[in-house]
Amino acid sequence: MRGVVSSLKQIQFERGTVQGVRVHVLPTEQFKTYALSVYVGSPLQEDTVTPNALIPFVLRRGSKAYPETKQFREKLDDLYGAGFGFDVYKRGDYQMLQFRMDVIQDDFVSSPQPLLDQAIQFLGEAITQPATEGGTLVRKYIDSEKTTLQKRLESIVNDKIRYAAERCIAEMCSSEPYRLHPLGSIDRIPSIEAEALTERYEALLRQSPIDIYVVGNTNLEQVLPLIERYFAARGERTSDYSLRAEHRSVGQVKEVVERLDVNQGKLNMGLRVRTSYADDSYPSALLYNGILGGYPHSKLFTNVREKASLAYYASSRLDGHKGILTIQSGIEIANYEKAVSIIKEQLKAMEEGQISDTELQQTKAMITGHLRELQDSAFELIAFDFNNRLSGADRTVPALIEAVEQTDKEQIRRMARQVQLDTIYFLRDNKGGQ
Repeated sequence: MRGVVSSLKQIQFERGTVQGVRVHVLPTEQFKTYALSVYVGSPLQEDTVTPNALIPFVLRRGSKAYPETKQFREKLDDLYGAGFGFDVYKRGDYQMLQFRMDVIQDDFVSSPQPLLDQAIQFLGEAITQPATEGGTLVRKYIDSEKTTLQKRLESIVNDKIRYAAERCIAEMCSSEPYRLHPLGSIDRIPSIEAEALTERYEALLRQSPIDIYVVGNTNLEQVLPLIERYFAARGERTSDYSLRAEHRSVGQVKEVVERLDVNQGKLNMGLRVRTSYADDSYPSALLYNGILGGYPHSKLFTNVREKASLAYYASSRLDGHKGILTIQSGIEIANYEKAVSIIKEQLKAMEEGQISDTELQQTKAMITGHLRELQDSAFELIAFDFNNRLSGADRTVPALIEAVEQTDKEQIRRMARQVQLDTIYFLRDNKGGQ
């Protein structure tokens, strides 16, 4: 296996700083497009999470150079159909705004101005020089995108699997910033006015850590002047994140039953893993999650869904930045007690080291296979590197693969013994009974 690991591509980003903005460039001829990604981070806070989430929706509507949405989108077409988009999510107790752009590399087309220059200009102006009117962000765009954001949040309520997952986290982390949804809350949207949103936008650019990534046939020397020219960064910002998972001990397990008009019960559990992305024990946490519920061969899927026929679905998910693990399952409402019992049995089996060779090897194969696939995607490479920057880790894909391969059952058992069940959340119908 060491030979396979050593044959993986060695990824080496070149790094620099412009006006407090961190710039990361991966020179490579592997891809036919340039991949650009900009991360803007802000601590999750009740007062700012909703307006922060609204900002990228408004920015996508137009820039100072292309103030009408039609012009804005036509410019992307002019750039040989360049892609532009954004995501809003959380990493630990931070809310992340990520802007992405991909454009074909200059080697494959003939353009009077280099496409990388145009792409960085377009992305930089979209983020730092938005369309304005009367000194604020454009009101008609704000009003329209407030409706869009509200519909996004309503779609979570309507999707009961997602709703239950979010509610479990909100209950588990009720006294922590992580309880907040990265898109904010519906009840905060109506009160957002143009002046206040513009102030929040300017504060975000002025104060937040910003990381800019470029992957493609280029280098840091070429990219830095373009960033300096087209990203009108403002003020002195915090150049780094203070993302350290708070490993809380659990006293009494919290049990929450919520009633809505549903036919199928949603049983979710939240667990404190007490290990986070930067820790040496992170590979053990990856394997713990994979064996417990991360894949179709895992204990939850096999024992809860297949053997006991108690669940329509059963899986687990690890958040390495927060140091928590969540279990999701869909069950018949009458099977609540049985399902809780058999899920706890799987947790106990992990604590006792009841892990077969097949479970271990299949899980290692799934995790390492996924990690190898990262190197076939520019944006996945960017995301992996940014996870390092965010957590303060210095980990490469080959090193993580090797660490996973070398992790044994005893290390996973030790990991299992420090995992603590924190919250049991059950979404059920609003009829009588338990």
